[in-house]
Order: sequence, then C-alpha cells, then structure tokens
Amino acid sequence: MKFFKRIFWVSGIAVMLSSCTSELDVQPEGTPTEASFWKTENDLITGANAMYRPLSDSEFYGRGFFWFINASDDMVTGRAKSEADNAKNFSSNYIAAGDLETQWNKRYMVIGVANRVIRNIDNIQTSAAVKNKYLGEALFMSSRMYFELAYNYGNEKAGVPIVDRTKEADPNPIPRAANVMDNYNYIVADLKRAAELLPAQEQLLAKDYGRPHKAAAWALLAKVYLFMKDWQNAAFWANEVMTKGNRTLLTNYADVFKAENNYSSEYIWSIPSTPKFNSVGSILPGVMLENKGWGLYNGWGYFQPTKELYDEYETGDNRRGATILKLGDQFTFNGNPRTYASTNSLTGYQFNKYMDAFKYALNSGHVSANGDYPCTDLAVPIMRYAEVILIKAEAKIMMGQNADIEINMIRNRAGLASKNGCTLADLKHERRCELAGEWADRHRDLVRWGDAQATYAQPLHGISGQVVWAARNFNPSVHNVWAVPQVEIVNSHGIIKQNQGW
Repeated sequence: MKFFKRIFWVSGIAVMLSSCTSELDVQPEGTPTEASFWKTENDLITGANAMYRPLSDSEFYGRGFFWFINASDDMVTGRAKSEADNAKNFSSNYIAAGDLETQWNKRYMVIGVANRVIRNIDNIQTSAAVKNKYLGEALFMSSRMYFELAYNYGNEKAGVPIVDRTKEADPNPIPRAANVMDNYNYIVADLKRAAELLPAQEQLLAKDYGRPHKAAAWALLAKVYLFMKDWQNAAFWANEVMTKGNRTLLTNYADVFKAENNYSSEYIWSIPSTPKFNSVGSILPGVMLENKGWGLYNGWGYFQPTKELYDEYETGDNRRGATILKLGDQFTFNGNPRTYASTNSLTGYQFNKYMDAFKYALNSGHVSANGDYPCTDLAVPIMRYAEVILIKAEAKIMMGQNADIEINMIRNRAGLASKNGCTLADLKHERRCELAGEWADRHRDLVRWGDAQATYAQPLHGISGQVVWAARNFNPSVHNVWAVPQVEIVNSHGIIKQNQGW
C-alpha cells in the first residue's frame, strides 16, 4: 500500500510524467527532461510509481469505464445518466460525452509513463534485479492498458495506435494498427518478457503488494489468448498460473471481497485502495451502494442487478447471496442489522459483493469519510484466480476437451454439486455467476461468444417482473466495438479513424 500513497506525494517528476494530455500528444516543455532525470534508483522508483497514479482517478477503475460493462444484461443504470443510458442502448449520442470520452486518453497516459520507464531504464545506476522488477512492471502496465483499449475499440478492421517507445513522444498523430490482432501480438510479446522479469507475488515485500507479479502476467496472457481465440495458448498460460503460481481458491466465496483477503491466494491483480488520508483507489464499492446510503452515507446508486442475473443462480448457490441483496434481505450496515429496502433501486436489487466494508461503523476507517470519493479498504479485483480457472475451462471446451475438473472447482466452492460432461453452456453459466459485477466484463463475454445480439433483444426486469430496461438493438457489425472518443479523432486531424457505423 505504501507505494501507492507515494504517488501522490512526489512532486516535479510525477507531474511531468503524468500531466501531458496523452502519449500521443506533444510533451510539455520544461524540466526535468528525460535526459536529466533518469539517473538513480530513486529516479526509477519515482518514475515507475507514476504509472499507477491515473488508476485512482474515480472514472478509471471506479465508474467511467464501467459504463461499458453496464451494457450487459446483468445490470441497469440506477440513476438518470444520459451518457450511461446512451452507451447501454448502443446509441451514438454517448459520443463526445463525459466520462467515456476520457477513457482512451487515460490509458494512453499510463502507456506513456510505462514507455518512459522502458526507454530509460538502461541509464539507471542500480542492480539488475531492481531494473528487472521495474521493467517487468512497465511491460505489464503497458500490456494491461493496451488490452483494455484493444478489446473495447479494436476489431478486424482496425486496432488501436501502437506508440513507438524507442523514442520520445512524436508530436504527429499515430494511425491505428491495421487490426486488433496486431495489438494482441504486441501485448503477448511484452507479457512474455514481463513474466520472465517479474518476481512471484510471495517474493514481494508487503509494502509492494499491489504491484504486478509473475502470475499476474501469466493470467493476463491467458486472457489475451482467449480473446485471440488461441485456445491452446490460453489453456497453457492459465495452467501456468494453476500449477506454478501458488494460487488456490478461498473456501468461502464471500471472503474474496473482504479487505483482510486483499492479497490472498486468490489474488491476481487489483486496485490498491485506502479510505484514509487522500482516499485513493477504486470507488466502485460506493458507486454500487444505495443512493445517499439510507441517509447515512453518500452512496451513488449505480449498477443495479437485474432479475435475469438473480434468476441465473441455482438453488443453493452461495454466490447469489454474496453477490446480490434483494428487497427484504438481512444485512449489516454502519454496525447495525438492517433489512434491505430502497428508495432508489429500479430493480429491487443491489450488488452485495463490495459491501463488506460498510458493515462496520462508517467512522471506523474502513470507508472513506469523503462520500464524493466513496472508496473502501477493499482492493477491488481486476482479475482473480477463479477467472483463470474458467479461462482454462473455456479453452479446453473449445478444443473439444473435458473441462469438468476446472468447472467443478468453481461449482464446489459455491456449494453446488459436480457436473459431468460440462458444455460451453455450463461454462457460460459459471462465468456469469462467478464474475457478476466485476471487471471481468460480462458485456465483452457476450460479444466474443456471439451472444450479444440475441441477449440484448430481450428486455430486462426487476424483482417483481416489471420491465426496467427495454429491449435493445445490437448490430454486431457496428456494436462489437465501442466508438473511438471524438476528441481523439479531432485532435489527430482525422488520422485516427472512427469505428465503422458509429
């Protein structure tokens, strides 16, 4: 956690490294320059720490990017938010609006800092072990950002721009890669190198928890290969995590989402958070909390589960109660027992997955005192071990192999009986139930499976069966990718082209 706090205390160089509009833009003049800065181990640490600063922006892994995930059938927009509603309805009216307009830029900002680390690391006077660690981190962070850009904006017609990291930022606009496979191949090469350089999670000092590690690189490789439909490599890298990553599932599903298990054996990669001091980390827990928190806390009331998601769970599935609160359920809030009721929920449900910190007294230090930045002490998972197991299962099924062992690992932890002869339908069911409301991204799953059009043609319902979201028109030839932010097209003077149909 300490490394994350330091990002906000560094001066000069951190501002220089993260204040430019984008790695695709002209760098501001001034000091320190790259040539004068990258000399000492402390310079390297300070520069590398700047990669993590943008991640605590409230719209990075807190709300803004989640509007894309909100497009799925698992949730609806809980409060009036035209930008979010338009995105969920696949309407081009969301283009050039607010939070989604900045997501491309935010990720290129991280890529820009990572590129500087990679470009200058040979100038640093320090040990090979230290260089390897930070080079591995930079390669991982660049890869994670490119992956999020590629799978949201790239397809067979055009990928996203790849920045030449061997030289300082070019003031000229960079065109998009020919197709998304160019991006995926670039990411794969970087991740393989990162995996060689990064230490294992258990080799990190406690103060460095939250930084990338070897198993995180393997896991991301597995997911990238899954999106490439390279089933053999997806299974291989998932298996590397399962056999060499020292990972195991926690016994109790709900325990995954408790702060005391932030870096448990199920941890792969998450956003370190602290409600203290400046309150940094993901605000997703507070974003999903009842609007105004029953008069006790400034919850935001977004991302409310649907009846479709609730009904997906089998009787006896422990994950349902851990994931969803429904009207009438008993829970603890602000240190007191409470019956779930809502003046806000369109559906009669609330995500319960991120609520553990709110069971304590609100002034006990588990929750940010600033309701305008409602983070908690939970390190919100971006990827966790259960998803790696499901990646291996999916890859095996797609290759015609039996994946009963992997799927039953997930089912048995949920309190469910084993299945035999598991099919792709079983895999889809487990992935939905296991990862609901997480950054694993149900919407992108539906898109890559080819299920989005049929799924979104159905309305979404609330607890009493009422329609809370009308059926939507999803055109795969257009909506399989999101629109490139208009500001990027304008600033590039048309060099960066819009996705067709948007």
